[in-house]
Amino acid sequence: MTDHSAEIQALPDRSLLLLDDDAPLRTRLGRALEQRGFETVLAAGVAEALAAVRTAPPAFAVLDMRLEDGTGLKVVEALRDARPDARIIMLTGYGNIATAVQAVKAGAVDYLSKPADADDVVRALLATGEAPPPPPENPMSADRVRWEHIQRVYELCNHNVSETARRLNMHRRTLQRILAKRAPR
Repeated sequence: MTDHSAEIQALPDRSLLLLDDDAPLRTRLGRALEQRGFETVLAAGVAEALAAVRTAPPAFAVLDMRLEDGTGLKVVEALRDARPDARIIMLTGYGNIATAVQAVKAGAVDYLSKPADADDVVRALLATGEAPPPPPENPMSADRVRWEHIQRVYELCNHNVSETARRLNMHRRTLQRILAKRAPR
């Protein structure tokens, strides 16, 4: 764990919005960010996050990309309108180039794949200037990235194994074996 608490305490505004529909992750990451010095507001959905932005636009935001009631990109746009200087990080369990580009175009300063370590999130939030933040200490393994991609396509195909296998150019039985296994680390 890297200690950024002095740097965070020196900030004029430490307000942070954390939007994620995964309750255990939201609670754990919210607690970790509070322990590092941020004043965290937790939101479980897009509507709740938009209300928080209207009430008090935060200086920082960590937003999930895909939520049950919409996309985090709506919150990025609302936050950019309410507070153009806000530093926004997008989190997603489905890391891919297209959504990363979409998030950055909308106004996010960085894009991290879940599960994101609190220190990686803090480094990304505090990174300034043109230099990108350093690479994560524990990036997802190639097996995990592959698994996440397969899960995303499976979800987009409405959990239809045959259609997912066809789109991934994979044998259906192979896909079924992959889906039956737990996520790699």
